[in-house]
Amino acid sequence: MNKKNENNSRTAGMPSQTEIIEFIQSYDGAAGKREIAKAFGLKGQEKIALKKRLKQMAEDGLIEGKRTAYHRSGDLPKVTVLKIVSIEDGELYAEPESKDGDDEAEAKPQRLLVKESKKHGTLKRGDRILARTEQTEHGWRAHPMKKLPARSEGLMGVVEIDQAGKAWLAPVDKKIRNSSPISDLGGAEDGELVIVERTGNSPRVGVKVVEVVGDPLAPKSFSMIAIAKHGIPHVFPGEVVEEAKQAAKLPLSEDKREDLRGVPIVAIDPADARDHDDAIWAEPDGEGGYRAIVAIADVAFYVRPGGALDKEARKRGNSVYFPDQVVPMLPEVLSADVCSLKQDVDRAAMACHLRISPKGQITEWRFTRAIVRLARNIAYEDAQAAIDSRDAPEFLMHLWGAWKLLHEARTARDPLELDLPERQVRLNDKGQIEEIAVRERLDAHRVVEDFMIAANVAAAKALEAKTAPVVYRIHEPPSREKLIALREYMATQGRKIALGQVITPSLFNRLLKDVTDEAEKVLVMEAVLRSQTQAYYGPANAGHFGLSLGSYAHFTSPIRRYADLLVHRALVDAYKLEQPKPGGGLPAGSGLADRDRDSLQAISDAISQTERRAMEAERDTIDRYVAAWLSGRVGETFDTRVTGVQGFGFFATIEKLGGDGLVPVSTLGREYFRYDEASQTLTGEGSGTSYSVGDKLKLTLAEANALTGALKFEVPESEGKGIEPRGRRDDGRKKHGGWGGGKNGPPRGKGGAPRGKPGSGKSNQGKPAVGKSAQGKSAEGKSSRGKPATGQHAQGQRGRPANIRHQGRKKP
Repeated sequence: MNKKNENNSRTAGMPSQTEIIEFIQSYDGAAGKREIAKAFGLKGQEKIALKKRLKQMAEDGLIEGKRTAYHRSGDLPKVTVLKIVSIEDGELYAEPESKDGDDEAEAKPQRLLVKESKKHGTLKRGDRILARTEQTEHGWRAHPMKKLPARSEGLMGVVEIDQAGKAWLAPVDKKIRNSSPISDLGGAEDGELVIVERTGNSPRVGVKVVEVVGDPLAPKSFSMIAIAKHGIPHVFPGEVVEEAKQAAKLPLSEDKREDLRGVPIVAIDPADARDHDDAIWAEPDGEGGYRAIVAIADVAFYVRPGGALDKEARKRGNSVYFPDQVVPMLPEVLSADVCSLKQDVDRAAMACHLRISPKGQITEWRFTRAIVRLARNIAYEDAQAAIDSRDAPEFLMHLWGAWKLLHEARTARDPLELDLPERQVRLNDKGQIEEIAVRERLDAHRVVEDFMIAANVAAAKALEAKTAPVVYRIHEPPSREKLIALREYMATQGRKIALGQVITPSLFNRLLKDVTDEAEKVLVMEAVLRSQTQAYYGPANAGHFGLSLGSYAHFTSPIRRYADLLVHRALVDAYKLEQPKPGGGLPAGSGLADRDRDSLQAISDAISQTERRAMEAERDTIDRYVAAWLSGRVGETFDTRVTGVQGFGFFATIEKLGGDGLVPVSTLGREYFRYDEASQTLTGEGSGTSYSVGDKLKLTLAEANALTGALKFEVPESEGKGIEPRGRRDDGRKKHGGWGGGKNGPPRGKGGAPRGKPGSGKSNQGKPAVGKSAQGKSAEGKSSRGKPATGQHAQGQRGRPANIRHQGRKKP
């Protein structure tokens, strides 16, 4: 019996995959299960079988979509939501937006050229649009129908109640200027940190509270703000935790693993490390070189492709490390226990055996699956102290001896040497800030680093030898445009760079060696760093410019990086290292799944994005801690260095502490300051006073907002720069850097900090003050003389009072 559809004629009965694809292709729109079942006359159990077939086809990459609507893989719905992802040569390009925010991509998303329409205004990177799609002979085109509001995931802030009893959400993101009205408090109280969602398309409609986090200055609040802002998954679904517990019980097969329990392998890590991915061992080979082992946690044995655990790890991409907590890629039963290489405990490992020549070259390598039992877990500082005492145990002496050879080869290779300071936030047992300092760089760090680099190179080359798929760690050479910009900038500093046909790291190293002044060297390092491209993951090798290596992969941290796990799986397949099949319903294999082989590019793109997300979240959190640390020192003068100059002002960082803050040009006096982009300099037209990148200045801390991480400096009056606010140019146009008032919002402190509960005015010995200003007004809205601060909302008044400065700046 034949059934007819309005658009298509199909044979009744379970359709084949080809028939389903043909129907989806010809259907006007995205066809769902209901439409497919109706077209083929399916009923009862046949519908259940269809659901399974569609799921399998989606997993095989034949079709795309969710349970309710499908389209052929590679095709796009005629109308869909897109996100602007790049602007190239003035043209906008967009990609389909993931409906559920899942970063797990099974295929590289389509890129569409956006045909911009004036009625939708100027579109920019990150904007969301509803668009009609069209496939042409030149590729896909998108015709915008409507500009959509920004997604509300991660929208967070502090509740503030004004004098009229109206609730407002004070932002905790320094890029957001205005407060939003709260239509539904959801039980939240004044001063509490909350997560909200928008109640409509317009910001004027307001937001409603969906979760109360609590005290915005409590331990872990700063990292929770970053987690919410960047949309970092931090709660493991129940099925993922259950699979992790089941995997943790897998027995180790002594028959299928090399027994290295008698080798004194040691792990050298930070003193507070909770997960230990790697451990090392070396001994002289009697020929002037060394034999070495780099043992890495065998995460692939526990996290198998296709399972719930694997999907969650891929979605997270990597662990995220904050001063107050870690958001792990894997559940704690694996990341901090079963997978972690610990002293005196049997652990599953992937062992990289290396032969180091007398000149530090890696001449041989092989990979095995092994059982290890670490002799020691040592902190970097303890290992260094033992070596410095010249009474170190033999296994440490051998490690240092092998490292000296590796270091010799590294020196000959001449990789890019940028030894920039790294800030470290140290907390006490109560989660309060104990110290913020620059992390000390020891030889012990370099020892581990060079062993890891050697193993990473060996992994890449071992896979290449088998023509197996590789997820490379790629760092491309600087673009010509960035090199020219660097040359122009260095010329303003009286230095020349000869840009030949082949650019190597040696060029930058020679530039740095010519600088003897330490302050200037830091400045040049930062300029060189700005000229570099961002490293990423990908299956097509383009080398690692910074390390001066032709082939490089990440192999040594599979507990915290999904890229390393993929490399382990590829090694399992290439060198036949599969283990006995596990029971309990866990996936059978521990190598690469076929669909992973076919979509390595898409997976690499996704985990490159999660890596950038983690870096931004970690940096934001450090900024908040630094602002909290400094909030009790508003009004003090610090030694600073100018790190960036723009038309609206310049940025400076406190020496030996970090913490970038803005000096708005509007605070520099009445004269007009001209901005020169090439030299990155602001120069006063009347006085000739100039501010350039690298200048050392004494600046007064005017504001420190712990919730946003924003700092603001002022030039002291004693420096003769003046503090009168700037007006307008003679031609009537507003000058750069004016600080305008917002249209809506509750009372705020000078630094944009909320008034009320969050700011107790305490120093960093207790809870940090929030938004305390140089004029003595605390975050509670009282002046230093005890009088109420001005600028409170009058009864029933809307908008920000005219005398309250708005946190942020107008574009110049």
